Amino acid sequence: MSDTVQFAVHGAIAEAVIDNPPVNATSASVRQGLAEAIRRTEADPAIHALVVRCAGKTFIAGADIREFGKPLVEPGLPDVIAMMDRATKPIIAAVHGTVLGGGFEVALACHYRIALPDTKFGFPEVNLGIVPGAGGTQRTPRLAGLAAAIRLTTEGGPIDAAGALANGLIDAIAEGNLGIAAHVYAEALIAESKGPRSAGQLPMPADDPTLFEEARQTLSRKMRGQSAPLKILDAIRLGYDMDFDAALVRELELCRESIAGPQSRALRHLFAAEREVARVPDLPADAVARPIDRIGVIGLGVMGRGIVMAVASAGLPVMAVGLDRSHVDAAMQGITKLWASSVAKGSLTQEAVDKRLALITISDDPRDLAATQLVIEAVTEDRAIKQAVFATLGQMTQPGTILASNTSFLNIDALAEASGRAEDVCGMHFFNPAHVMRLLENVRAARTNPEVVATIMALGKRIGKLPVLSGVCDGFIVNRMLSKRSREAFFLVEEGASPALIDKVLLSYGFPMGPFALGDLAGLDVQAAARKARAASATERELRANFVEQMVAQGRLGQKTGSGWYIYDEKRKASPNPQTDAMIAAHAERHGLTLRAISEEEIRERLLYAMVNEGAKLLGEGIAARPQEIDIAMVNGLGWPNYTGGPMHWADGIGLDKLLARIERFRAEQGDAYWTPAPLLARHVAEGRGFYA
Repeated sequence: MSDTVQFAVHGAIAEAVIDNPPVNATSASVRQGLAEAIRRTEADPAIHALVVRCAGKTFIAGADIREFGKPLVEPGLPDVIAMMDRATKPIIAAVHGTVLGGGFEVALACHYRIALPDTKFGFPEVNLGIVPGAGGTQRTPRLAGLAAAIRLTTEGGPIDAAGALANGLIDAIAEGNLGIAAHVYAEALIAESKGPRSAGQLPMPADDPTLFEEARQTLSRKMRGQSAPLKILDAIRLGYDMDFDAALVRELELCRESIAGPQSRALRHLFAAEREVARVPDLPADAVARPIDRIGVIGLGVMGRGIVMAVASAGLPVMAVGLDRSHVDAAMQGITKLWASSVAKGSLTQEAVDKRLALITISDDPRDLAATQLVIEAVTEDRAIKQAVFATLGQMTQPGTILASNTSFLNIDALAEASGRAEDVCGMHFFNPAHVMRLLENVRAARTNPEVVATIMALGKRIGKLPVLSGVCDGFIVNRMLSKRSREAFFLVEEGASPALIDKVLLSYGFPMGPFALGDLAGLDVQAAARKARAASATERELRANFVEQMVAQGRLGQKTGSGWYIYDEKRKASPNPQTDAMIAAHAERHGLTLRAISEEEIRERLLYAMVNEGAKLLGEGIAARPQEIDIAMVNGLGWPNYTGGPMHWADGIGLDKLLARIERFRAEQGDAYWTPAPLLARHVAEGRGFYA
């Protein structure tokens, strides 16, 4: 046997126990051990059944992605599963924990399945751009029906044991010890002379072309731009177009094609990058996270409320401090209303909401923050106001209490100095809505104690966020890169591209919305305030492109007033705005600008290459330690399409030499102030390497 599969015989029942920590992935040794267990079971006339189960916290939770892209070590998982199909003795899968991907396919290939009550099943490989390749698209519909199979394989969400039993994916739910329950179940099968029962011998459910088409339309909308969900639909259809064995062969081909494709490579890159950014490369080994059991939030506007909700949702007590009693009361009403909406939609129970509300203590006195170990400041985005708040916090909180700012672009070093305790100060920049958005930009200031960095990175995960560490600069990672896209978008409008065309180009690339629709959604008054705060460092041309200020002066603030770049009806559906066209024409005439036709290719390159070039500057300056931080931040904070792998991974795929050549052309056309290549980019091209060497 292999070193990860133990084989034992108990009377007439053999047992293969997989022990391949941490998730019992189907690595080569596991496949070899399972194959040997099946051979030994088949060869021994005294054995009448085989139980397959796993040690540890879970059944097989998927393939070993470390093997992707490498030569296959025989046998492949489809070969092992084919042995199960040919077996003459019943094979029982005894499952627990998470039964995912290839593990789910192993379980489905077994002839009978028994599970603990809290077991979860699923095909998450679609989230890595991968088509199931070991019979998942063929056995699932034969066992569970077409609708359930489409949902499970294309959406990647889990199903619990009760749902699996109801859908015919398992045969029994075990109570107590799983190994004992599986042995008893196997004995019953032997006593009843029940032999093997291959799902592949079952007929496909009744064909439903309408269901397929509806699923295709839904997936094209919900998972826009991703190829794997649609390829999985094609794989399921194979069961209607050819026999089972031929369908398995073609399914495996689709699986291998998807693994080799650019989308799966990009999604697997992000999967690994998420784990990489959790490890801060230069953090001293003795930097231990400080204990945090009570958090304070000061400032209860939209962002402050969302942060309070995020903290309480993670089960942590939070002291919510507002400007005065009326502000505090309004904040709690807003929080309660948002959670009530979740209850109405069925995504939360009232009991869960009540528990979260009980964790929130409200106050209008900053002195009540003295009992907290970490305070997150979320007051208005004004430097003088924030400095005053940090000066107060530095005096009113205990030494060692971490003071974090939620600022999106202000200098945290200045706030740290104002506190009088710079070593305890950092940034924790949440994204709106803070209780929903996954990204958390943690910011290390010049004098931030390494313990503080360790604490906020650990706390980010604890409250369900994806923390990425940034250094101090204007806008940190996401907003600094976004500002370059916004700059080019405004310049393109001045040159003749319509806002609708610019938005369309980014939608076609894969962003959830374009810059102008995003501005209308966020509020043009908010964007105008950000432009005002940065006016001192803006160029004359950037100040001239004052479309946002013009609309705000007219009372056009975007969706909330029904008019901005677009017009919005009562359902906030957008349509072209004649006022916008008139504003752009008048702006061009006033400044003597000649409008020209601009290709979609130029629009796309100027918007995206500007961000990549700024990302290279962030790396060169040490604001971002690695390209992984940038890719994770932009995908999760701005909606950069995940199936491209993020801006830096995507740029490597284009070729940095080609990207630099275009940037040099834009430099000649637009000027050094906007298109000077990042020194790191030029150096990488000279050395013939990418951001990911």
